[in-house]
Amino acid sequence: MIRDSNNFIVSVCSVAKIFPRSFYNRPTLTVARELIGARLVRILNGVKLVGLITETEAYISQKDLACHAKAGLTPRTQVMFGKPGHAYVYFTYGNHWMLNAVTEREGFPAAVLIRAIQPIERVEVMSARRNGRDTLGPGKLTQAMGITKSENGVDLTESTHCLWIESGLHIPNSLVTKGPRVGLNNTPEPWLSKPWRFLVKGWKINPL
Repeated sequence: MIRDSNNFIVSVCSVAKIFPRSFYNRPTLTVARELIGARLVRILNGVKLVGLITETEAYISQKDLACHAKAGLTPRTQVMFGKPGHAYVYFTYGNHWMLNAVTEREGFPAAVLIRAIQPIERVEVMSARRNGRDTLGPGKLTQAMGITKSENGVDLTESTHCLWIESGLHIPNSLVTKGPRVGLNNTPEPWLSKPWRFLVKGWKINPL
């Protein structure tokens, strides 16, 4: 079960189901919020790794000057212009892979960055890959799960490519905070301060 700092029990989905394409084919802010508490699943070397998504950020269209799509359709951004429900994985800071889920209709570039997870299955494997460090960061979670360029463009609505997102926990709004996206450097306003980041705080995982 999941309890917050006030001992509030958060409901757990009885049966996890892979999110269909229709889940992603919606406004990006809606998807970003509803991915909080979802299960990110990765099959790595035959081992199933699972983490609950605890932080996301929305990036919406070519008008969003914090979004890669501002550069238009390029070899790097073409996945964002494709069908919703695909993974957009890119390399940044010369060291980190970043996992995004493409959202909204085909031809409209938008995506949700998965910024943090709480490992819940095969925790020891992910911890070893991180040398005992946490997974509270987009580059940290991809390292823990072995997500790299090879996963760019994979369909998250099926298990064929060993990476998908499925239903998990229902996290009430009282436990989710909204605020500006982080790490945007010199991005101008109003995009710098858009409250398009979702973060769940004040809860912990207890054994069933």
